[in-house]
Amino acid sequence: MIALSHDGAGEIFYATRQSAGFDVCASEDIEIPPHDWRLVPTGLRIVETAGVRTITVDAQSFTILPELQIRPRSGLAVKAGISVLNSPSTIDADYRGEIKVPLINHGRETFRIHKGDRIAQGVCALVFHAPNIPVREVERGTGGFGSTGGKIGLT
Repeated sequence: MIALSHDGAGEIFYATRQSAGFDVCASEDIEIPPHDWRLVPTGLRIVETAGVRTITVDAQSFTILPELQIRPRSGLAVKAGISVLNSPSTIDADYRGEIKVPLINHGRETFRIHKGDRIAQGVCALVFHAPNIPVREVERGTGGFGSTGGKIGLT
């Protein structure tokens, strides 16, 4: 489905055999002031994907492909007010840049992340492309967060 490489700090693992998500760790020290956010590097990358399939149901074709979702850790949310800013984050199967996690501090104190700290969780999932929506082959960016396709101007 999705093969990952990890050259960051900490260990990525599933806590139990029935855990839906694996731990994602920070690869550097970062501070997040109250009511602010930071993009936290992880050293995690998708290196290969497999299992893209097209199925036909009632004469309608559907493409099924993997994605990686980045989700908040409930303990960080409850104890410190830390969450993933665009949760869940979707990492497309063909993205090959470093996966970075946008964390937001909803708390009252500066939150300190140390290299190797568990900051989020990753969940592998299958998605279906909606039928009758064309695919436009745009150049895949590696910068993440809007690096593929058009730019959105913020005012």
